[in-house]
Amino acid sequence: MENTVKQHHSSSDNHDEHTPDNNMPNGCETCDATETGTTETAGDAGEPATSVVPATSLADIAHEWLADHTTELYEWRWDFHAHPELSDQEYRTTASINSILRDHGLTPHLFPNTGLMVDIGPDTPEKIAFRADIDALPIQEHTGCEHSSQNAGVMHACGHDIHITVALGLACVLAEADRRGLIKIGIRIIFQPAEEVMDSGAPELIQLGVLERISNIFAIHAEPKIRTGMIGVRVGPITSAGDVIEVKVTGSGGHSSRPHLTNDVVYALAKIVTDLPGLLTRRVDPRTATVMVFGAINAGFAPNAIPEEGTIRGTIRTGDIHVWRKIQPLLEELIGAIVAPTGAQYQITYVKGVPPVINDDVATAILADAARTMDPQAVVQAPQSSGGEDFSWYLEHVAGSMARLGCWDGVSEKGDLHKANMLADEKCIPVGVRLFAGVADRFNSHADQVFVV
Repeated sequence: MENTVKQHHSSSDNHDEHTPDNNMPNGCETCDATETGTTETAGDAGEPATSVVPATSLADIAHEWLADHTTELYEWRWDFHAHPELSDQEYRTTASINSILRDHGLTPHLFPNTGLMVDIGPDTPEKIAFRADIDALPIQEHTGCEHSSQNAGVMHACGHDIHITVALGLACVLAEADRRGLIKIGIRIIFQPAEEVMDSGAPELIQLGVLERISNIFAIHAEPKIRTGMIGVRVGPITSAGDVIEVKVTGSGGHSSRPHLTNDVVYALAKIVTDLPGLLTRRVDPRTATVMVFGAINAGFAPNAIPEEGTIRGTIRTGDIHVWRKIQPLLEELIGAIVAPTGAQYQITYVKGVPPVINDDVATAILADAARTMDPQAVVQAPQSSGGEDFSWYLEHVAGSMARLGCWDGVSEKGDLHKANMLADEKCIPVGVRLFAGVADRFNSHADQVFVV
């Protein structure tokens, strides 16, 4: 499995263009599903041999464990769903995760504020990792479910309650496998706080060293547009970069009957809002899905008075990491050219968000292969999302991949992420556990082979 581990891409790798065929990974020849065929055990003399199927793989252990503990997983999920916590405030969530892990014989490591990680298996020179985000959103829940949020104005509307529970299920499966002496490679599970905010949690955890000796990292994201049991995969960018921009324009105000004696701030703001998106389409390749949208504009109060200042705020999103790296100076150039004829002054505040999640091709093939082992028809093509995800920061350092975990029950109306009616189907949880166990199995079964860069 030399070509399935530590395929570290640099952050400047070109993943701009992928046709649907290119984005759908084929089965990885070097990481076929672990065979779990029967073994012949000789009986006493003169007696026929008997066939047994011992649990010798992590996938086998997952199957066994889920048969007895799926209801318990559901209970954990609904507890997290009923007690969501905002970014960097996940104290109860962290304590609950810590308690569950310790109850299953594991020794977690707590991060300074919230969040934690746990290492399972031997302390090998290189490990693999799985990441789950644990924070919720400032949204009032309107799902009507019996386990609705008990925290007013806070909700797990992005499926992080699912992510937490899948990672806990994986930890329990791995703990059982480790007790049986079946784990040959170090495996780290990261429960990350603060994914939902611009100053997100991943960079801080990376500084704390969570990626030290990690060769590959994997994650899932609940997807209410995909049916439960299906796994969405994509090679290359699967999310987009997202930044926030604020432009403050100032000038000499005055009476609206004498605009020629003023620097018309409102006019300057309006020109930015209407002209900037169009100019971008002439300076940036349209195939990069770069979009500029303003969501707030504030200037003045009286209809007959030109104000002295005004502000607009918006977002810039792109599916291309190269565009993301150069977009700020380009926007500053264009805004300056737009405002100059008005004579007004301007100040730009630019907040960089996250780069796109760029899935490694080999890591994605491993995910797809693990999914097909569960069901040959389980893999679907995931489109690139225009949303952002700070899992991208991990992939700036190591190879890895994020998959879309289908969580639509096929009956109810399809929901959407970050909406008050978002409610993931609980039956996706064992699917996620089996997927992650299958990925771990592929590395574990080749742990004695050489790791190469």
